[in-house]
Amino acid sequence: MGEIDTIQGINSPRTRRSLADDLRQLDIKPGMTVLVHSSLKSIGWVNGGPVTVIQALQDVLTSAGTLVMPSHSGDLSDPAHWQNPPIPQDWHELVRQTMPAFEPALTPTRGMGRIAELFRTWPDVQRSSHPQVSFAAWGQQARFVTDNHGLSNSLGEKSPLARVYDLAGYVLLLGVGYDSNTSFHLAEYRANRNQPFKTGAPVLRNGRSHWTPYDDIEFNDDLFPQIGAEMEAQTDIVTIGQAGSAACRFYPQKPGVDFAVNWLTNYHPPTTSSQSRV
Repeated sequence: MGEIDTIQGINSPRTRRSLADDLRQLDIKPGMTVLVHSSLKSIGWVNGGPVTVIQALQDVLTSAGTLVMPSHSGDLSDPAHWQNPPIPQDWHELVRQTMPAFEPALTPTRGMGRIAELFRTWPDVQRSSHPQVSFAAWGQQARFVTDNHGLSNSLGEKSPLARVYDLAGYVLLLGVGYDSNTSFHLAEYRANRNQPFKTGAPVLRNGRSHWTPYDDIEFNDDLFPQIGAEMEAQTDIVTIGQAGSAACRFYPQKPGVDFAVNWLTNYHPPTTSSQSRV
């Protein structure tokens, strides 16, 4: 859909004030810690684009709250696992040895959308140190959320996802579905059903990039839409609404993760299933 189609599809432009009003209707309040997954194009024509969306979120949360977004850079990963597209096998080692190391201030996001890409560079935003699945945060608890992000088990107990859980934070799916809901990955670790996975990433040490192997698990986000649908059907924790034209889901992360842990613990997969990495 082009910009002209977006303009013609709505009655009025989305503004900082109108989006803030929409977010308040979802019951987002000052002082909350909110992890946001977002799609700018889903909101409609926004006057100011991603700048306006971030400002609206900050207006609602205020400086007493904490705004968190994924700032993943999945291309800083083992080329042996790349599929879209794969590269020749005889390139793998050279790519590993020459891949630029992750640097929080420099490394762009990949596949996170325009809002998250801008947010990582926003004034006073902190970014965690994981080379593949970092998170960025602004506000009262930004350092608590982003500090000490462990390399192994990247979205587990030493990740910003677990810190949002500790803070009794919330998840906002802003124009995206449960397939984008990284908090369910924390549940995958706690359910302890996924296969171990060996990978690696370029890490900066003493000013130089070093290819660093680490241990993780196979993720299976193909299951997340089903988990989300059943969570909505079986609980009353999810508030459904809109921000501009974007369909939104807003819910407290802790009971959502706990629901997913129970769901995954009792899940019986079919004989064949596809799995993917973030």
